[in-house]
Amino acid sequence: MAALARWCVRHRLVTVLLWLVAFGGVTAAAAATGTAYSNDYKVPGTESGRADELLQENFPDLGGASGTVVWHTQSGTVRAADVEQTMTRTLNDIAELPGVASVVSPYDGQGTGRISADGRTAYAAVAFDDQAQDVKESEAQAVVDTAKAAQTDGLQVELGGTAIGLTDSSGGHLAEVVGVVVAAVVLFLAFGSLAASLLPIATALVGVGTAYAGIALLGHVMTVADFAPMLGMLIGLGVGIDYALFIVTRHRRGLKRGLSVTEAVTGAVATTGRAVVFAGATVCIALLGMLILRLGFLNGVAVAASLTVVLTVAASVTLLPALLSLIGMRALSRRERRRLAEHGPEPELPTGFAARWSAFVERHPKKLGALALGVITLLALPTLSLHLGTSDQGNNPESTTTRQAYDLLAGGTSRSSAAESGGGFGPGVNGPLTLVTEVYGAEDRLALDNLDSTLRGTQGVASATPVTYGTGGNTAYLTVVPESAPQSQSTSDLVDRLRTEVLPRAETGTSLDVHVGGVTAGYDDFADVIVGKLPLFVGVVIGLGCLLLLLAFRSVVIPLKAAAMNIAAVAASFGVVVAIFQWGWGSELLGLGRAGPIEPFLPVIMVSVLFGLSMDYQVFLVSRMYEEWLETGDNRRAVRIGLAETSRVINSAAVIMISVFLAFVLSGDRVIAMFGIALAAAVALDAFVLRTLLVPALMHLLGGANWWLPRRLDRWLPRISIEPPESRAEQENLPDAAAEREKLTDVVEVLEKERQPDVRDTSG
Repeated sequence: MAALARWCVRHRLVTVLLWLVAFGGVTAAAAATGTAYSNDYKVPGTESGRADELLQENFPDLGGASGTVVWHTQSGTVRAADVEQTMTRTLNDIAELPGVASVVSPYDGQGTGRISADGRTAYAAVAFDDQAQDVKESEAQAVVDTAKAAQTDGLQVELGGTAIGLTDSSGGHLAEVVGVVVAAVVLFLAFGSLAASLLPIATALVGVGTAYAGIALLGHVMTVADFAPMLGMLIGLGVGIDYALFIVTRHRRGLKRGLSVTEAVTGAVATTGRAVVFAGATVCIALLGMLILRLGFLNGVAVAASLTVVLTVAASVTLLPALLSLIGMRALSRRERRRLAEHGPEPELPTGFAARWSAFVERHPKKLGALALGVITLLALPTLSLHLGTSDQGNNPESTTTRQAYDLLAGGTSRSSAAESGGGFGPGVNGPLTLVTEVYGAEDRLALDNLDSTLRGTQGVASATPVTYGTGGNTAYLTVVPESAPQSQSTSDLVDRLRTEVLPRAETGTSLDVHVGGVTAGYDDFADVIVGKLPLFVGVVIGLGCLLLLLAFRSVVIPLKAAAMNIAAVAASFGVVVAIFQWGWGSELLGLGRAGPIEPFLPVIMVSVLFGLSMDYQVFLVSRMYEEWLETGDNRRAVRIGLAETSRVINSAAVIMISVFLAFVLSGDRVIAMFGIALAAAVALDAFVLRTLLVPALMHLLGGANWWLPRRLDRWLPRISIEPPESRAEQENLPDAAAEREKLTDVVEVLEKERQPDVRDTSG
């Protein structure tokens, strides 16, 4: 690492130029090729997956993305001559638009049943040529603009459907801008130097920007979800700024000790830079753990997020040293430079709140540990009611046209007063189920011809269409509209009832094998597969993370404690997500739509990301304690000094990461907002409750057992070091190192004698 840092410093202009060329080249390539994201949740081998395959093979007209145009009259009915004339002309115009395969109007024979009982609401079905992931946003927007042009004071027109969802307005890049601005303010307050505070921002932006464009290219070679770039940016900005912060902090400490710029940069990368690489590796391992699930949808997310982390780490240990050498002594504030010139190098002692808090934790480990456990347990309780399911357009913010269309179809009231009289078709029309089967003989046809009447009498079914046969008559399908919404547990119960009770009875004596598909069925199958593999996934991720910590810290207890802390952080953060998104505590107020189930893929991705991020603070905190332990063999001193020296920078880093994550709530995307809030909650708990309270409390209680490792295992394990011994030796040989350690010991002894520390003191 030291050699790499020296090369980057010696060739700083070349290093900066190489990064700019890489950023520009990848961005240009992504712009030229375009995007190819795909939200393909289908899992091969599931019943819903087989239903989709049969539909695409035998009913290609049903394979494209769908859209719905809904209109509602404030007075009169949709059958009024002026309304029918206006909407018929509008629907004809939509049918002529590029990318639109067909439009089924409620005013012709095919559209029977698409006018509500009260006559005030109607809808038309729009079929696109391509699947939802292949529909161009411009094509969907053209449909929206054409339909909205028909809206008048007495006629409300809204649109819904998978393709129309592409046009829902988002926060654009407001989330990124807000997050970066807040991070810059925190960095400036921490450093007091504008140049030093901008470097972590610049480094993270270059690394994340290159990764963002790289993810667009990645979408052409594997399945990548459309939220993967935003998720990668969310993670990349958080960890990228934090990693750069740790290195800049170590560099500034070297300058204050009297090192030259080159020596300070090299020392920072050789020590903290190694910890950054180690922490980044744990994040990537946790993310790539999703590959063991063998789900194409998650594979793309894992690779995309890992690519972002790799590039941010690379920028932190190459681009950042080059930039630090360019700004020279301006990494220190003017006051710090003036003090250094007047008084020479001075030791940076852990005084003020950080040191007092460390001593306070040492004196009250049991009480503070119990308090931390209580907070974590309380926040984790909502996780027990976690419901995985399909959040639909009914969960969108009230201002979106998709939410308005959903409410009109369901018969609820939309934001407009035009919808106050309700009507509609019931919530189930927003997510019908599709029953598909192969047909082999006359007995099969006879059973299918009677199946729709059986389905209409089934609990939870609002309506069922007659059977439709494909070309050749060897495949058929029926559409079932549930009484409940797609995201409702009642709809999931209906899917189970159809699969286990109703359809097996109808198939008796025939060759039929009816498969239940549709949005709810697909999400339920996806969730079942994920939940079934979750124990293996969590075990692999935790096992690999513990192995890395075991190698780094030569301890059995440290990895086990880290795994427990990570699980606690994950459980508590999920509790926050459940309270906000599933229970609806403030979701509408935050502009996140109304309450609904948690996306089935969220647990896997969140476990990966949170486990990786929480390892970061574990590495930075314990590595300093481990260094002190190796030098003194005193556990109490190691924990106290490690916490005192790292808590301030960890808390600053946490504030930055929390700000970046919370800013993504402004993205307008429910899934990204879930990630943002979950990550922000996890980092806050990890930094302010676990790492600076529970972990040191437990380490004080365990004493020397923290560093226990069986001798046989010690001989067998390879030796790696986050901070190499030669780097510590170099620091110990600095001119003021002995005096610094002596003063530090004096400060510690004074703190130990204080009986009533003022933990509110924020000086220093």
